[in-house]
Amino acid sequence: MDKNVFKGNWKQLKGNVKKQWGKLTDDDLDVIDGDKDILIGKLQEKYGMTVEEAEKKVNDQNWDL
Repeated sequence: MDKNVFKGNWKQLKGNVKKQWGKLTDDDLDVIDGDKDILIGKLQEKYGMTVEEAEKKVNDQNWDL
């Protein structure tokens, strides 16, 4: 999903992100605020993923919009 589309659909995506990656807090989701790069960084931080792993997880996610 394109970064602009991701940002534009953040309110809808936020619930899916929380469900998929439960270690992300509401504060984390507020910080992410639809920024795909910040989400990738938070996944690295919370789950110990590499950049490549986190990018792949985010890009391969079925977002169900």
